[in-house]
Amino acid sequence: MQSVADPSGVPLMAALARTLARASVLLVACLLAIAAAPARAQEGPTTEAMVGALDKLETPSDLEVPALRQQAQDRIKARADLNPLKRPLLSAALNRQPHIDLDIQFNPDTPVIRPESYRTLGRLADALTNPALMSFAFLVVGRVEANGRRDNNLALSHRRAEAIRDALVTTFKVSSKRIFAVGLGEEQLVDANNPKAAVNQQAMVATLHEIVPVAGPAGVKPAEAGKSATARKAGKK
Repeated sequence: MQSVADPSGVPLMAALARTLARASVLLVACLLAIAAAPARAQEGPTTEAMVGALDKLETPSDLEVPALRQQAQDRIKARADLNPLKRPLLSAALNRQPHIDLDIQFNPDTPVIRPESYRTLGRLADALTNPALMSFAFLVVGRVEANGRRDNNLALSHRRAEAIRDALVTTFKVSSKRIFAVGLGEEQLVDANNPKAAVNQQAMVATLHEIVPVAGPAGVKPAEAGKSATARKAGKK
């Protein structure tokens, strides 16, 4: 039986087969591109770039970590800066510390870190244990975009900051004495001109101060929970 041909003499079935083959190739290429996109998005800065960003401490931080969260809570309770557009930073001093912003992905409305972000956390752990940074203490700052209630966002950001710290300590074996965590919700926006932008979910890692050496085999001891030198001296009186 002869194949039915179009006016040009090319069998229709063969032409259809070629069309389907080309479509299949295009479909596979699109699927591969989609699958690769999250991985590329999660590449982020290299370990070397993280070390370079964090290894620039000129003056020890006078920030008190417990006070930062209290300031955020007080600002929310006072209903200050109700409009998130161009909302001033809770702490301009924090942004002046050597720091790096990282795109750590979480399951929606939870502190559960998504698997694709562990590669970034691994590079961060490598940076924090680099010889250039081994004598420093760091602060993980959780942030969220300005969606929903401010008090809920503050609580969620703190749980996410703690989740990052726990992953660094538990999974990647960074000393717990060198890592502190605080959530500042939408009170420390990355982009105050676009308060609902996804970039405002990025976590900050900031260099606080050098850890304090102590005599004897105990090695090193970090400054107390991110408190300033002034506060520590006052507590010893």
